[in-house]
Amino acid sequence: MRLLSSQRSQRLAMDVVAYALLLVFMAFLLFPLYFMVVTMLKPEAEITSLIAPLGVRSPTLDNIRALFTDTPFLRWSLNSTIVAVSTTVISTSIAILAAYALVRYKFRGAQTISMAIFITYLVPSTLLFIPMTVVVRELGLFDNIFGLIVVYPTMAAPLATWLLTGFFRTIPRELEAAARIDGASYWQAFYMVTLPLARSGIISTGIFTFTVSWNEYLYALALLPSSSSQTLPVGVPNAFAFGDAFFWGPLMTAAVLGSVPIVLVYSLSMKAFVSGMTAGAVKG
Repeated sequence: MRLLSSQRSQRLAMDVVAYALLLVFMAFLLFPLYFMVVTMLKPEAEITSLIAPLGVRSPTLDNIRALFTDTPFLRWSLNSTIVAVSTTVISTSIAILAAYALVRYKFRGAQTISMAIFITYLVPSTLLFIPMTVVVRELGLFDNIFGLIVVYPTMAAPLATWLLTGFFRTIPRELEAAARIDGASYWQAFYMVTLPLARSGIISTGIFTFTVSWNEYLYALALLPSSSSQTLPVGVPNAFAFGDAFFWGPLMTAAVLGSVPIVLVYSLSMKAFVSGMTAGAVKG
């Protein structure tokens, strides 16, 4: 009895410590979001005078109204959505085919090509945005969001391919062989067996690509000078930051609202991400 009581006490103490550490970790992670929401609801006088820095005394919606009435925030959001979704679809589609070919088909130079794809991603974007600007101008897509849709996959597709090769390597070849024995073509085996098993990897890669495209700043700044064609990461700072003067209320409002699509993407994809880990593993 004493031994059992001692074990329960130790388990309870370990649970208390674990939950305490978890609460500290969550507070650390959620504090920036809390601070942005509090600043979003503060009037300008409270922000500049640092009255109640971690709270708000006189909540107001003026920052939200200023964001929607004084700037084309909805247009920037639409531009960011079009660019991010298009880049995700294009990059992920290219990566799926490239990664599958590199893993399943043995040909001379496959390992070299795989390494070259990864090294391509490691090239700093600051070295490429000037020649990319020239290319986009020649294509007639300067100051057009479709210019970003052309440029972003050149950065996202290499890493997406490298990530997906790891997922495809974990899928046994025997499953595709069994499908081929049952009369499936190579394409049917790929589409009906391999893709469902790789769903979690494809979703993870798509989420990563969407996040990178949504937050990208350098190319959007260089290629989209007009306010109406800009994306959120460029339009918001240009509208509310002038030299060393920052309008923190609207900036924090834009940061909070601009985070909503990313949160929705992660939330809506979680179920598919988990189910993709086991989908397609059972024949029948």
